[in-house]
Amino acid sequence: MTISFQSLGLSDTRVSLLEAMGFVSPTNIQEQAIPLLLAGSDVVGQSQTGTGKTAAYSLPILEQINTKDPKVQALVLTPTRELAQQVAEAIKEFSGDRHLFILTVCGGQSIERQIRSLEKGVQIVVGTPGRVIDLLDRKKLNLESLEWVVLDEADEMLSMGFIDDVKKILSQAPKERKTACFSATMPREIRDLINNFLRDPVTVTVEQTQSTPSKIEQHVYNVPRGWSKLKALQPILEIESPESALIFVRTKQTAAELTIKLQEAGQSVDEYHGNLSQAQRERLVQRFRDGKIRLVVATDIAARGLDVELLSHVINYDLPDNAETYIHRIGRTGRAGKTGTAIALVDPMDRRLFKQIERRLRQTMIVCQIPNRVQVEAKRLEHLQERIKDSLAGERMASFLPLVRELNGEYDPQAIAAAALQMIYDQNCPSWMQTDWEVPSGTSLPKPQTQPVTKRKFNPNTEGSSAPSGRIISRKPVTQNPN
Repeated sequence: MTISFQSLGLSDTRVSLLEAMGFVSPTNIQEQAIPLLLAGSDVVGQSQTGTGKTAAYSLPILEQINTKDPKVQALVLTPTRELAQQVAEAIKEFSGDRHLFILTVCGGQSIERQIRSLEKGVQIVVGTPGRVIDLLDRKKLNLESLEWVVLDEADEMLSMGFIDDVKKILSQAPKERKTACFSATMPREIRDLINNFLRDPVTVTVEQTQSTPSKIEQHVYNVPRGWSKLKALQPILEIESPESALIFVRTKQTAAELTIKLQEAGQSVDEYHGNLSQAQRERLVQRFRDGKIRLVVATDIAARGLDVELLSHVINYDLPDNAETYIHRIGRTGRAGKTGTAIALVDPMDRRLFKQIERRLRQTMIVCQIPNRVQVEAKRLEHLQERIKDSLAGERMASFLPLVRELNGEYDPQAIAAAALQMIYDQNCPSWMQTDWEVPSGTSLPKPQTQPVTKRKFNPNTEGSSAPSGRIISRKPVTQNPN
């Protein structure tokens, strides 16, 4: 018998919203935790990230939150700013209620702005322990009406030294509350915290085999200091020329901004997010499947409803905050016996996070060099050569022969052909190619030639021996996450 979200006790409205987002059936952790949290039990969930635990605690809270009360009713603690932002974005997607106010509180953002939001009224706060403590000490965060506390990735908060802050926060929260603690592992300190701060909790456990992906070539690019990720992505897209790619970002705002920039650069791209109606989503998916658009920019939450077979590339524009989500993302390519390509952009602030992902995967990935100008120009000339061959095989060429004969009396035939090609090349040259975008010294390839050379088959890994391949194929099978 197939378990449905409705059978777990969620409302029809919530179930309809989940179906529109592409959630058909609950994962194991959701199946176990949702009924318990709806019933008011404290819950301890032992599961890896990527099993759907955000929905497991968010959905019961959203079912019972009072949107007419502007006081803080739920608090979610996460170990990192990135996870806090991701969780807040997910809760917004799951809510579908414009009267519900969710606030992310973490370092690196204006605390004054967060205080102003609290003064206006929010029902759910998602944040890191340090910033929550700061707001409590300033008496700007009031927990008197708090009904739910969630500890997300408790073991990570322990390893990052936040456990005392977590205890301090729990001590200031009302005793008559519902508490959920999710952790991949259960070290002694986490068990002690559970014993001290949770009331007769019910433990649910989900086993997930962590494995590295198979038949997926992983390309990792370090973004030079002073560069934006967009600036690094554009030459990579020219070289890779993906047939169909899913570009992962953290937030809907980034999705919108990146989509506009790529469209301006001439890319066939659209965005996929929770603000689209069901009809709009279906049309976009069909256009993607039909090859009418090649790139789709989406968050993890939105991308759950975007299932496209034979995806050639997955691009991690923003890195996920853990290895499990990384595996789940890149597992969307390399299916049905095909080889896929996974690309990750790592800027200086992401280096530590990337090393954590490598440690979780027990795998050191080779870093590629961002393609330089000569490589991109050679690739574009290769594409132009292919288009010329197609035109030579067509019939419309005959209508232009009289013009060539007329010019032939004054110019050399090769010069005529070269001038025509230059016009085509320049007309289709994206604006970013016309700027100074050479890779900075220290991360760039050897100095390029002054003029690009046309090759019959350009391979950036062999032409002029200018770039290492940076390609690895991991041999362990990927575990597909149904959610």
